[in-house]
Amino acid sequence: MDATVSSWLVIAMGILAANLPFFNEKLFAAVPLKQHAAPGDGRSWRKPLALRLLEMVILYFIVGSLAFVLEGRLGNAFPQTWEFYAITGCLFLVLAFPGFVARYLRKQR
Repeated sequence: MDATVSSWLVIAMGILAANLPFFNEKLFAAVPLKQHAAPGDGRSWRKPLALRLLEMVILYFIVGSLAFVLEGRLGNAFPQTWEFYAITGCLFLVLAFPGFVARYLRKQR
């Protein structure tokens, strides 16, 4: 895999991972959450914003690990300082904006 393909793969994975917590009510799109207040009701539980943000942080590190592996396959992986992680964290938040708008800012009909 060349550098161009791996770069676009990391960008696509970043967009998908940043929006994943906002487009479903399951934890990591796999674990359904049940409401604890009324047992036997069967209604699903809506994820709070704090849980969505925690899920985003975990997905940020998963995408970062994928990028580190792909960079290592192309050659030497460069060491990064805190500035790199601050910038990529902010970029991850910007990539999550469409999902946030769809979940919290659009009118539900």
